[in-house]
Amino acid sequence: MPSRPDSDPANDPANDPANDPANDPEDDLDRGVYGITVAAELVGLEAQSLRLYESRGLLTPDRTSGGTRRYSANDVTRLRRIAELMATGVNLTGVGMLLDLQDENTRLRREIDARPDGRPRPRATARQSGA
Repeated sequence: MPSRPDSDPANDPANDPANDPANDPEDDLDRGVYGITVAAELVGLEAQSLRLYESRGLLTPDRTSGGTRRYSANDVTRLRRIAELMATGVNLTGVGMLLDLQDENTRLRREIDARPDGRPRPRATARQSGA
């Protein structure tokens, strides 16, 4: 008896690598793949600058079991943003503050986008919050 085409495991969506949560393209952006020299070249900075930015808490690259830094695509994007801000005269403390604000803004936008109605939650007034 011939097999039905829809019973073929190759046609089963559960077997499609694109449907595997482990293959989420968003995860690839966070996976450390670039060494410090390559990451520095990609953004036009010296490797020592990347070490300084890490020591100031501006980014946290992945580390191999041996301790080697591995930068992700998101890290490279963040390094480009740091370089842009530094080029406009913002000091490292200011860069850190701006990046924190941008990260918070991104988090809040995702939170709003995840709401079914797409609207922000109403703000609590002083009376409602008990202040």
